[in-house]
Amino acid sequence: MTSPAQDAFVAAGGIAELGAEAQRARTSYGDGALVVCDQVVRIYAGEGIEVQALQGLDLLIGEGELIAMVGASGSGKSTLMNILAGLDTPTAGRVRVAGLDLGGMNANERLSYRRQQVGFVWQQTSRNLLPYLTAKQNVVTPMRFSGYRRRLRDERAMELLEVLGVAHCANRVPSRMSGGEQQRTAIATALANEPRLLLADEPTGELDSRTAQDVFDALKTANTDLGATVLVVTHDPAVSHQVRRTVAIRDGRTSSETLRHDTADELGNTVREAVEYAVLDRAGRVQLPREMTERHRMRDRVRLRSLDDHIGVWPDRPDSSDRGAGTGDGGAA
Repeated sequence: MTSPAQDAFVAAGGIAELGAEAQRARTSYGDGALVVCDQVVRIYAGEGIEVQALQGLDLLIGEGELIAMVGASGSGKSTLMNILAGLDTPTAGRVRVAGLDLGGMNANERLSYRRQQVGFVWQQTSRNLLPYLTAKQNVVTPMRFSGYRRRLRDERAMELLEVLGVAHCANRVPSRMSGGEQQRTAIATALANEPRLLLADEPTGELDSRTAQDVFDALKTANTDLGATVLVVTHDPAVSHQVRRTVAIRDGRTSSETLRHDTADELGNTVREAVEYAVLDRAGRVQLPREMTERHRMRDRVRLRSLDDHIGVWPDRPDSSDRGAGTGDGGAA
């Protein structure tokens, strides 16, 4: 027989061990990734109304990746980008970039982060460049605040403009550049301090298709030649189809990912295949595609069954059955 005090002591030890396990799992999640978003929540409140822009979002981005992010207006893309840029903070959850905890930073640390670790390119060209400075002067400006010596600033500015194909604009102010030239100069400016993460929010949204391709090529150059990890938000399928990984956000959470890889067809030609996956987040949640749930008239709740090699999903209707279990019929996942 044990005393109530002993039982309480054992129970407390068990609870402590469970808490330690949870902490270890939380700490190990995303080890080695450049960007770690762990159950991120962002709530905006005003005039008695609360809007939950992010609802427990999970996302990992590895060093050196070039990723496209897609989603409808209001899905949470811009909120996530602002948090990763150090312009906003999460209400709950954890965000780490290059090992830095963005939620735990003070104002000075956040300023240093924006100067050193992350670059940002907006959709509106007018927001990216100072209109009274030349292209070279715009690229040099961020380096003035980061301790670069003048000779090194000038050399790096010209190198970036050359690599991104706008060296001929070095002595032009933005009003004397085309939209595509302005955006490529903006990319050079965002890369001036050698950030590890480059964020681009609809950088081709105001451009025609040919110019948009030039700008996206500049982003690929930033990734492959200049070593930046690039996350680009886009509604342009011509852009999202060119990356190996596309992340879709819906209702404040990552809902699906499309992974692309090159394979050889029967004639030996290289073709790119795309496979779409639903995302299973850290809480075990999956967002089923709306077109599938509507087709099978799934609402409110579904029935699940664990099978040998997959989980079956059926609508909660009197006429639904498990007849297709194991055959791939019906709603089996």
